[in-house]
Amino acid sequence: MLTVLRRIVQEVNSATSLDSALSIIVRRIRKAMKTDVCSVYLLDSERQCFVLMDTIGLNASAIGQVAMKPGEGLVGLVGSREEPLNLENAPAHPHFRYFEETGEERYSSFLGVPIIHQRKVLGVLVVQQRDNRRFDEGEEAFLITMAAQLAGVLVQALASGALARLGEFEGSAVLSGVAASPGLAIGEAHVVVPPADLNAVPDRRVTDIEAEVGRFNQAIRGVRADIQTASERLASRISAQEQALFDVYQQMLGEHSLGQEVEKRIREGWSASSALAKVVKRHVQYLERVDDDYLKERAADIRDLGRRVLGYLQQESAMEPVVYPDNTILVGDEISAAQLGEIPRDKLAALVATRGSSTSHVAILARAMGIPAVLGMNDLPLSRLAHTRLVVDGHRGKLMVRPDAEMESRYVTLINEERALTRMLEDEQFLPGETEDGHSVKLMVNTGLSLEAVGSLKAKVDGVGLYRTEVPFMMHQRFPSEQEQLRLYRDQLEGFAPHPVVMRTLDIGGDKDLPYFPIEEDNPFLGWRGIRVTLDHPEVLMVQLRAMLRAAEGLNNLRILLPMVSCVEEVLSVLKLMDRVTEELTHDGVKIERPLVGVMIEVPAVLYQLDALAQLVDFFSVGSNDLTQYLLAVDRNNARVSSLYDACHPSVLRALDHVARESRRLDIPVSVCGELAGDPAGALMLMGMGYTALSMNAPNLPRVRAAIRRVSLESAKTLVQEALAQPTPALVHRQLNQRMSQWGLSHLMPPREE
Repeated sequence: MLTVLRRIVQEVNSATSLDSALSIIVRRIRKAMKTDVCSVYLLDSERQCFVLMDTIGLNASAIGQVAMKPGEGLVGLVGSREEPLNLENAPAHPHFRYFEETGEERYSSFLGVPIIHQRKVLGVLVVQQRDNRRFDEGEEAFLITMAAQLAGVLVQALASGALARLGEFEGSAVLSGVAASPGLAIGEAHVVVPPADLNAVPDRRVTDIEAEVGRFNQAIRGVRADIQTASERLASRISAQEQALFDVYQQMLGEHSLGQEVEKRIREGWSASSALAKVVKRHVQYLERVDDDYLKERAADIRDLGRRVLGYLQQESAMEPVVYPDNTILVGDEISAAQLGEIPRDKLAALVATRGSSTSHVAILARAMGIPAVLGMNDLPLSRLAHTRLVVDGHRGKLMVRPDAEMESRYVTLINEERALTRMLEDEQFLPGETEDGHSVKLMVNTGLSLEAVGSLKAKVDGVGLYRTEVPFMMHQRFPSEQEQLRLYRDQLEGFAPHPVVMRTLDIGGDKDLPYFPIEEDNPFLGWRGIRVTLDHPEVLMVQLRAMLRAAEGLNNLRILLPMVSCVEEVLSVLKLMDRVTEELTHDGVKIERPLVGVMIEVPAVLYQLDALAQLVDFFSVGSNDLTQYLLAVDRNNARVSSLYDACHPSVLRALDHVARESRRLDIPVSVCGELAGDPAGALMLMGMGYTALSMNAPNLPRVRAAIRRVSLESAKTLVQEALAQPTPALVHRQLNQRMSQWGLSHLMPPREE
């Protein structure tokens, strides 16, 4: 039965449209379960009812006509209760509702199971039979498993179907993701394709057919030459039978095989990459469904060949200069810092990605740049979005595809209102972060970008609370040299002097990979990251420390921050390396003033080692993003559990309050550099807890400054006590919203997903 289940899911996954996917579902399940009827009902979110979308066994004329509200009829009952219903005599059930147009009076037994994706009911899967019998446990288990497996595939089909039904000038689709960086943008999609990923190739039409055929043939010649070279190199080391596989590869590339079929698609108007992807995927999907093991192995061969040819096509495309339109919306599976750096800042309007969450590194970069972002759109059909008009709502996590005139006009108005608010708040940009009753809070900025991008901030901030040194590392093709790092760090330190600049040592791992130093782990956030990596590679850490200390010569505003610390021994090891570096530089004639050193409070274990750490370091800096992730056991990059990630969770707030209290007792400075500090209500809570320095992305500064200047310290303390008394995150948010409204500060709060 497992083989049957996999085969059905594969077929549905390869469907070219929603209608095709539904047709496969009902036919294959009826055959597998040997029932008289199989039907699928989908929830129409606008009408709020379950609509019969496809069936085999009931009258086809009922498709699209039969609809039941949640709780209405047996289907509605399954949908509202979100659990299976197994009946031997369905018409006798009090919820049974008869629809004459279905012809279902012939069927007695009924088994319905909900189709649920990420806690949302998508529809109901139903099988029926003439016999007056109850479906057995095995049959019920199979249909439940089938519904669970199909849920994710069906979401993809629904998204693709919504887009497929859009004409060039009609309608629009609204898709949902994770609100990762606030703001609104309207622009044109530019899809970035991962190297040699056939599934990510966008559907693109071309007009110069002969040029595309030429590009494809040149790519074929390149792959042929590679295979021939490999064959000759291995000739003396492999058997004649294995050698014959290279001949098979050459035959597959021949003009009477894949090559001919791809060229035919190109002449239908598709780009070489699009045509190749379509042909290869069709062959692979067919071969993977057959029972013959030999043919299944050929599917892997065809996929490998397709990737090789695509690699050549992408290399050629990479040599052509990319012209980015105004208001480019960068769309992709995963978006790296290097890809962000390729687009002129004045052209980039927003980011959209299928992976990532509100606290993934690309989201942090987007917020630092003031660019709206919607991430975690697992089911986004990338191939349909190239050059498409989009609206990105980074407040609510919405993506509008091909918006109609009314929708676009509404968002233009909202964008203008946001800009007006920003201009109003900018009038206060040079005023101190001081409450109505004279309490002062240092407002600092998180950076990692070039000084040109943040240079105008010096007069508006009290320093840099977090300089992410990994960002420039990501922009290189190798580890930057000591001299390259020296120049970067000197620019930052000079640019903000005499204000302090807190430089975090290289923090890679988790969701932050370097292209030349990839870290692949099953559970990267609990793995090799932060200080663990650099202590295992002291040659990298010592070069960075040397560059930092040399850059600070004569300025005395450097602060060094250690990430991902989980025990005292790690701090002792870094301090020993720093002593060595200081001694070496002093010997070389560099005038060194030992900088203040701090640790990030982000691993929960550190909450219980504050006394010991306070004996070794000069300050604490709370990384509320990772602290939240580890306290709640929520992978912040996993869109499936993103709704559980909340810095206003009572446990997180109590941990933050604990750190503030203990830091006062230990008489050690403490700041917060996580995203909570950049939220107006969050900043007020942190101030009320006793944090006297908050570091945030530059776009958040005006709203936070305005909030602090419009309340008293006592009001903020009251806010903390009210928040700490709430048992759930939802109640915390409700309390914060009520208070912000009472204080007339609702306009400072960005719109949230309801």
